[in-house]
Amino acid sequence: MNCDNMMSDSMCKVHGVKVASHYTCDHFEMKAELADHRDCTSCQRYERDDCANPAKASPGMMCSVWAPREFRA
Repeated sequence: MNCDNMMSDSMCKVHGVKVASHYTCDHFEMKAELADHRDCTSCQRYERDDCANPAKASPGMMCSVWAPREFRA
């Protein structure tokens, strides 16, 4: 889903075939994408003892010590 060669109808521009979201190949061109879901609910420290702002932490809030729950390369 993050490939520049994948068109909106799930067709691969390089191979000319319909592909699924888990398809990978050696012609993969990754799209630059900003994460728009960064807030307390996606932080690994949310509702844990090591949260820096436990009284304020809530959905939609971010702080300077935010840490992602997942890392994708």
